[in-house]
Amino acid sequence: MTRDRWREISALIEQDIMDGVMEPGTKLPTEPELARIYQAGRHSVRRAVTELGKAGYLSVEQGRGTFVQARPMIDYAIKRRTRLRGNLDPKGIAVSGETLDYARIPAPPRVARALQLAPGAEVLATSRRSMADGVPVNIGQIYHDPARFPDYPQRRLAMGSTTAVYQSYGVQDYLRAETRIHARPARGEEPRLLQQHPDMPVMVVRAVDALPDGTPIAHSEVIWSAARVKFSINFDEDDS
Repeated sequence: MTRDRWREISALIEQDIMDGVMEPGTKLPTEPELARIYQAGRHSVRRAVTELGKAGYLSVEQGRGTFVQARPMIDYAIKRRTRLRGNLDPKGIAVSGETLDYARIPAPPRVARALQLAPGAEVLATSRRSMADGVPVNIGQIYHDPARFPDYPQRRLAMGSTTAVYQSYGVQDYLRAETRIHARPARGEEPRLLQQHPDMPVMVVRAVDALPDGTPIAHSEVIWSAARVKFSINFDEDDS
């Protein structure tokens, strides 16, 4: 048995996924079954599955098993007007989402600065998870001044669109004032919520949205699965 047997097993499983032999959602056989199928040691099988998980081909769901992961690689454009549906609808990707939690909290310092609020002022924090064709692509929080958007979470749940909620408050247009992106290892519940391998990194996008006159209305911190998105940035492009 070669020391790189795990690479051979990984390549065979990946090829089956790419050829459609193993479709998204297919549950992988157990580790002993894979060892028998590929006539390899369990260590080699375990390494192959781990590496495929890191690459985003497989997702590990605690208590259920390991599954072939749907891998929509989304080209997400960050422009002057950055909208989730505006990015995905033209590609024929169905967008859905759910509110995970919301609460009024003292503003973290960077949130207070972004929203031009006094240090420690109260903000409304809404946590959501977004899906593309039923596959989780991001989780995150968006922060608002409750004096301006007092029932944002309830309206977001009822209306299904951030843009529609803003319009209900009289905000007809808003622009991306700032975007910062960095990568890091996944933490805590992030792998479970994103249905990705714990060793798969995430992309953190911190952004400020503002009125056309520059008045900030929202600060967001969104965690994206690095296996499912690539970003392009063009603030000069006319997307009006």
